[in-house]
Amino acid sequence: MYAVIVTGGKQYKVAEGDTLRIEKLPAEVGAKVNFDKVLMLVDGDTVSVGAPLVKATVSGEVTAQDRLDKVKIIKFRRRKHYRKQQGHRQYYTQVKITSIKAG
Repeated sequence: MYAVIVTGGKQYKVAEGDTLRIEKLPAEVGAKVNFDKVLMLVDGDTVSVGAPLVKATVSGEVTAQDRLDKVKIIKFRRRKHYRKQQGHRQYYTQVKITSIKAG
């Protein structure tokens, strides 16, 4: 069984036992989180596609709150004496999917 959920403006295909990194959620490590925005649910040969959502709940547990590796942004114009450098580290929440419940 797997589902397609929406969180942080992105869509994720998840199954029980999966670990995924999503946009930062206001939850402590070890806290339970529920995702109610389920777009599609597949259970064997049964496929449920929402219009726009399916009545299902995906539950997970927060395993980490951290930041990704630094991304360097460099702007450069040759022969113009112009150079800018900037860095960015995105926050994320790591979630382990514990259950998918339909209905």
